[in-house]
Amino acid sequence: MSSRTDRSGRAGTRQPDRRRDVTTRPQPAPDTRGGRQMVVLRREIGDVLRDARQLQGRTLREVSSAARVSLGYLSEVERGQKEASSELLGSICEALDIPLSSILREVSDRIAVAEGLLIPDTVPADLAAMGRDALGRTAKDLQPIG
Repeated sequence: MSSRTDRSGRAGTRQPDRRRDVTTRPQPAPDTRGGRQMVVLRREIGDVLRDARQLQGRTLREVSSAARVSLGYLSEVERGQKEASSELLGSICEALDIPLSSILREVSDRIAVAEGLLIPDTVPADLAAMGRDALGRTAKDLQPIG
């Protein structure tokens, strides 16, 4: 640690850099209702967008270019650090070739699970006929766990 002077002119020690490690995900916000963790919508949206992109085997660069958004901004949206506008979400969904309604349905289902609500286990008929769910996952990807 190096020494420095504070406002009063006294020598002190330099404090370590306390910036948050960017590799760690921000913790869920505390909730005042019964001690449960509050669901943060931007994080859920980001998780669903990232899952959809990765299931397609696409890179951030590919999707950001197709959506005409900076790679850094898309990365922040996927990590739940930025709140995406409806226009931006529409552009990202178009780049992923996934309807916005499918993304929002998946987000809604994840929030319902986090809230402890039961959700129907349904897949739209047109997607079921193709053997894929709303995010393009095949039946093999959708096997029950546990």
